[in-house]
This record gives sequence, C-alpha cells and structure tokens, in this order.
Amino acid sequence: MVNLNSPITELYRVGKTTSALLKKLGLDTVHDLLFYFPFRYDDFRHHAKISELLAGQNANIIGTIELIQNKKSARRRMYLTEALIADDTDTLKVIWFNQPFLTRSYKVGDKVSLAGRVSENYGSLAMISPVVEKIYSDDLIHTQGLIPNYHLTGNLTQKQIRFLIKEVIALADQEKDWLPIDIKERLRLLDLSKALRQIHFPKDLSEMTASRQRLGFTELFLRQLKAQMIKSELKSRRAIPIKFQEAETKRFVNSLPFKLTGAQRKSAWEILKDLEKTSPMSRLLEGDVGSGKTLVVILALLNVARNKKRSVLMVPTEILARQHFDHITRLLAPYDLKISLLTHSHKDPEGLKADIIIGTHALIQENIVFSDLALAVVDEQHRFGVSQRQRILDFGSTQERTPHFLSLTATPIPRSLALAIYGDLDLSIIDELPAGRKPILTRIITEDKRQAAYDFIRREIKAGRQAFVICPLIDESDRLGVKSVKAEHAKLDKDIFPELKVGLLHGKLKAAEKEKIMSDFLANRTQIIVSTSVIEVGVDVPNATMMIIEGAERFGLSSLHQFRGRVGRSDRQSYCFLFPSREEISNPRTVERLEALTRYQDGFSLAKIDLKLRGHGELYGTGQSGFPEFQIATLFDYENIKKAQAEASALINSDPRLEGHPLLREKLGEWEDQVHLE
Repeated sequence: MVNLNSPITELYRVGKTTSALLKKLGLDTVHDLLFYFPFRYDDFRHHAKISELLAGQNANIIGTIELIQNKKSARRRMYLTEALIADDTDTLKVIWFNQPFLTRSYKVGDKVSLAGRVSENYGSLAMISPVVEKIYSDDLIHTQGLIPNYHLTGNLTQKQIRFLIKEVIALADQEKDWLPIDIKERLRLLDLSKALRQIHFPKDLSEMTASRQRLGFTELFLRQLKAQMIKSELKSRRAIPIKFQEAETKRFVNSLPFKLTGAQRKSAWEILKDLEKTSPMSRLLEGDVGSGKTLVVILALLNVARNKKRSVLMVPTEILARQHFDHITRLLAPYDLKISLLTHSHKDPEGLKADIIIGTHALIQENIVFSDLALAVVDEQHRFGVSQRQRILDFGSTQERTPHFLSLTATPIPRSLALAIYGDLDLSIIDELPAGRKPILTRIITEDKRQAAYDFIRREIKAGRQAFVICPLIDESDRLGVKSVKAEHAKLDKDIFPELKVGLLHGKLKAAEKEKIMSDFLANRTQIIVSTSVIEVGVDVPNATMMIIEGAERFGLSSLHQFRGRVGRSDRQSYCFLFPSREEISNPRTVERLEALTRYQDGFSLAKIDLKLRGHGELYGTGQSGFPEFQIATLFDYENIKKAQAEASALINSDPRLEGHPLLREKLGEWEDQVHLE
C-alpha cells in the first residue's frame, strides 16, 4: 500500500530512467512529490468554440478528431503529425513536430481536449504543438482550468509530473498539520492537506490564492521561528568585549585616499559600539553594490586585532576570498598583522593562528577550531541563510564565550522588510555611494539594435576595456542553463568576436577552473567573459566597463542591479545593455520593469519599484525570493512576512523550546536539515 514515505519507484509508470530524473529534482518519495509546488499556471479556464478563435490567443477547445496522420518533412528532416479537429461550429488544423507516436495514442473519432496558442498558418488558423488529452471524464489535468507548471530536468515532461502528483494527491490527507491550530484560526489559513490539494489542482483563482497564502506563510514562519530562537539564545550568551581603538581607527581612516561617506561612518560606529558589549553582536550590514561595505568591515577587523583577538571573514567563492585577501592585506600593510587565506585549494597550516582569517563558507563546515575568535563576518547574507547562523553560535564558541556576528548583503531591501526577514539581526544600512562614481549608462537593446551594440562593445574593447555577458538559466535544471551559456559563448567566440579572447564561466566548473578563468579576466588575458548568474557575487574587475544581460526579463530587478554592479568600479564610464527576448519586448510589464533600471542607479529605489510591480509575488511567474528554502514565499510577500514574524516571536516568548508543540519542533528539525543541504 503506497503511503507518504513510499519511494517514487512504487508508483505506476515510474521506472529506473524516470526515477533517476525525479531524483535530480530532489524527489525520492511520495511526500517529496506532494511538496513539489508549481512555479506558475497556464490559464485554460475558458473553453472556446473553434469559430471564435483568434490568432495569438491561448485557448482550450474540445472537439472530435476527424483526421490524424504522420508526414515526413523533407525540408527539415522531421516528422509532422497533422490532425483536423471539429466541434459543432468549425474545424481546426493541428500540427505537432517529431511526435509520431501520437497516431498510436489518438484515433479518428476520439473526443479530445486541446490547449495551446492559436497561430496563423498559411492564411488560416491552426494550433501548433498544443497539449492534448482524451476526454474520459470531467477531471482533466493537462488542458482545462488552471494548469500547474513545474520545474523540469532532462526529458521529464509536465504531463509526467502532473500525472504522478494526481496519482498521490489523495495522500495529502495523511500529512500531519504541524502549524498550531490557534495560528491557523487567527490568520484564517487552510489546513495543510487542503492547501496541498489546491496548490496542485486549484479549481479557481481563490483556491490557488488561499493555498499559496497558507504554504507561503509556513515557509516564512519556519524561517522566522528559527531566527527568533537564535535571538532568544543569544540573549543568554556572552561575548569578548572589544575596546574601541580610537587612535588606530582615526589613523586608518585618515590614511585613505578618499573620505568615508556619512552612511559608512554611521554603520561603522554602530558596529564598533556593538563590539564593546559583553553580549554577542548579531548585526546585518546592508549596502548597495559598490557602497563600500568592505571598508566598514576592515575597521571592525582592525579593532579586533588591536585587542589581540581573532576575526574570520567568510565569503561564498574562492575568487572572492582571494580578492578580499589581497585588498585587506594591502590596506592593513602598515599595521604588522598576520592575515591568512583558507580555502579548499589554499590551505595554510599556520593560518588558524592569524589575526584575520579569510576563507569561504566551507570554513564552518570543516569543524575547524579557532581559539580567541571574537568576530565572525559572513558576506552575502542571503546565500548563507538563517539555519547556518545557528552554527555561528557554536563556531569558535566556548562555554564562556560566543563570537560577535556581522553579516553582509548587497541585496537592497527596504529597512522594514529587512528587519522582518532577518528577525534575529540588528540592521545597519549604507544607502549612499562614494563621491565621484559615474552613473552606469543602462540601455534596453532591441534586436534591430543588436549589431550596433556589438560594434560599440568591439570599439570599447579595442580601447582596452572588458565586458561581462550574462545568460539566464532557461530552466531550473543546471544542465539546461549550462547548455545555453555554452551556446552563447560559442556564438560570440566564433561568429561575433572571433578576433577576441572570450571566456566561459558556469556553476558546473570546478573551483580551480573558475579561479583560472577569473584570473585570466582580471589580468585582461580574456576580454569578454560569458557567464551564468554565478558572476553575481562580489567580484571586482575595475577594467570591466560593460555588462551585457541576455534574456534580461528573466531576472528580478535586484539581480539585474547586482549584475550591473560588477562594472563601474573605476573612474571610467561604464555601460549596462539589457537584451530582452524577442517575445517579451512587446510585453508592457516587462518594458516597465526594465525601464526602471535605466532610470535608477540605486538598489533601494529599485527594490521599492520591484515591490510595487510584483506585489505579493507573481501567481503566474517564478517568484525570485533569493532564499533556497522558499518555493512560494518571496521578499515581496510583505504582509505574510510581518505576520510570520509576529506569530513566531509570540510563540517563542511563550514556549522558547517548543516543548508544548512537539509536531512543530519535529518539523523545524526537518526544515533545518533540508536547508543545511542547500
């Protein structure tokens, strides 16, 4: 008897090949399937008569097959399957490419439901490659109503995923609802089993909205719960107080070839005051790309070192770790401090005894013991996550002491939202850029202007500059994303810029390969680098003045702004060219979003615009949350975030260890395990 814990292989039609593909998506059990949520829905609620169809519309029609046959296309060397579908008003031609098996599944006389786009075809209307299913009952899951779409990999199809979820959806009733009843009643949230059924197969928009409300809330609630538990635990801990080194701090600031901004001074002072306390600092330093967060961090590192204590700075990548190491070593050269670099490929046996240790996030995963650790700094907060912050409590801690914790993020989030998301952290914001920075000229490039843009890029490179080209992930599957970036690299390398050196960077490369590619780019041995979004984090290449973003509409404004921040790191004029896909350039909503980037240089303004344009997350598109544990909730789900924080805070105040909520405590443990694996 199949139950929630049954392996997917026990389900009908799941053999070795399919189960291997499902495993790539993290789907091993029936429970995993139920919690694999759609990222958008196709709206086929309206049944159209064939005589009413218009070119360009998405439609669902019901009719009878009058003709179905395979033809070989000599021109393209592919199979065409053609059919004529009739209802009581007219007939419609339907064409599928390379699906000859359809003639085995469908016969003349079959009543079918089709869903897809209506196109012009040699002067008459046709449906090209629609989804089709036989009508056995009223319960159609591929062509009628709100149709769920799931992220795929390899040769998996939407039909396969929907079929499997439909097969097990009744088991949603066995899922224990761990959310306390009083919270559900107070916020009028659905029971878990009902939310699971409705998220996959909603009958209407209200069912879809209610299920997303419940499931999005619980994602946020678990995150907030963990944050509030950490905050509660921190209150009972003690830290090493770091005495403010006024003379040394002034000497360092005065030695800089520029003045600190007011926001840098204010943030640095908040951090230095926290470091003087005997309770552990737990603070988030939020600053736009290029706002000078690193300098504020260096002031904290210098003060800790002058107190004869140790600091560690953790960053997401080896490239960034090396760049920070070089930068900090150069700026602190006059102070006779031992600074070490510790990464997978660079291990210094004496490194743990240094005053300042710089490495990747792997530092906390390798059970390294640091003595006298007074300060832990983590760069790129949203990639680190609330669950790993628990490790910081134990990282370098003794029975008597816990290190101060400073987290950094370049994701600009309005203050109220940041305080809600990072419930356990105090907040410092650097909201002004250093004087003298030239605005980055940002332009939307339509296809007819593409060649002119390439000519401009070539001229800039011949003048000694460099360029980034970012390609989106077409699918959640890395395999597809890498394939697309490789295709773009091949095009630029062989066809567009054959005379230039074009590098390729993506997440599947080994750390050493990425390091070599970025080293070549930093040294201008490579003039153009084609990359997936792996480039987003922190890399500083002063000579790069051009950022080209393909499929720009696929990224949130925040990500686009992060990419743009990779250029404009010197006094030279820099440029950002946004290339939307052909079909999206006519979408007014897409154009409105991208035009915001051409008008605003600061991330905080853009975050507010994104909040306004996207509201509570897009029901018909992928929400970009920035948090890997969220399938539904987004940074823009402000009302739910506030509710989740309030409920989590009240619960932890009344029951700090969740002893009265065993189901919830068990769920939180599962959640932490999942997020640790991110």
